[in-house]
Amino acid sequence: MRIDHTAIFVNDLENARDFFVKYLGGISNNGYHNGKTGFRSFFISFDDGSRLEIMNKPGIADPSKESEKTGYSHIAFSVGSKEKVNELTAQMKADGYKVLSGPRTTGDGYYESCIVAVEDNLIELTV
Repeated sequence: MRIDHTAIFVNDLENARDFFVKYLGGISNNGYHNGKTGFRSFFISFDDGSRLEIMNKPGIADPSKESEKTGYSHIAFSVGSKEKVNELTAQMKADGYKVLSGPRTTGDGYYESCIVAVEDNLIELTV
């Protein structure tokens, strides 16, 4: 068994798609639109076969996103090396994203950074 995909609702669908394509090498499909409900989505595919569905629908609640709460916390992307973690973290910071932590080696041995990105959702970059 494997997880097929993870999904996230966003307000700005195209901006979210562009983030995952630009920084994390995702490849987007052409999108889906349900004219009756207004639901729209893109599937972003990554080179290891994992996928992320980004979705938008009129009227979806947009509560504040506290970084420490129950429920989903972040999406982690293994980028292959410490150098790539450092490079992407610096690029995202230069582009105006807030670096919450790192790059650093955590107590459990991960080399990572955590970025507040895509509408205040957390993205973790790791080796």
